[in-house]
Amino acid sequence: MTTLMIIGIVLLVLGVLAVLWAVGGYNGLIRLKALVDEGWSGIDVQLKRRYDLIPNLVAVVKQYSIHEQSVLENVTKYRSVAMNATTVEGKSQAEAGLTGALKTLFAVSENYPNLKANENFMSLQKSLADIENDIQLARRYYNGTVRNYMSTKMSFPTNIIASFGGFENVAYFELNAPEQREAPQVKF
Repeated sequence: MTTLMIIGIVLLVLGVLAVLWAVGGYNGLIRLKALVDEGWSGIDVQLKRRYDLIPNLVAVVKQYSIHEQSVLENVTKYRSVAMNATTVEGKSQAEAGLTGALKTLFAVSENYPNLKANENFMSLQKSLADIENDIQLARRYYNGTVRNYMSTKMSFPTNIIASFGGFENVAYFELNAPEQREAPQVKF
């Protein structure tokens, strides 16, 4: 074998290894992006459960609190805004407003002892508390998948594959204001 043939074989092997590395990196990014999408789907499911529960909660409270119309309107308005938000950042901001409106709703319910004793209201409160916990777990999973995806995407040399493959940045589902970081206080 000549030196030229040996160099050619080495270059061919290096080329094959580079292609295999690129395919592996690309497939790894695809897998991580699929996990991010799965995580967001989990959040979306829990938020939908929350949105579906809110009209029932409002209806029960409405029976007892005719004087608290503005509180009920705010909950309904923020629910609508949250349901129509399309980006992660938009959902995050809309959820902040909805959480605040729900906190106000439960604070107002304290003024109505009959409401607090109502079986439907208590059941709805418990369901909402469970959903809030599920949302927190889904958000934690989603943010973990985003962390893994972004750290892989931004690491050298995978960042080269990511830039050629059109892999975009993904936002965390974050709560920005301190009052947003607390779940609504649901008292039984």
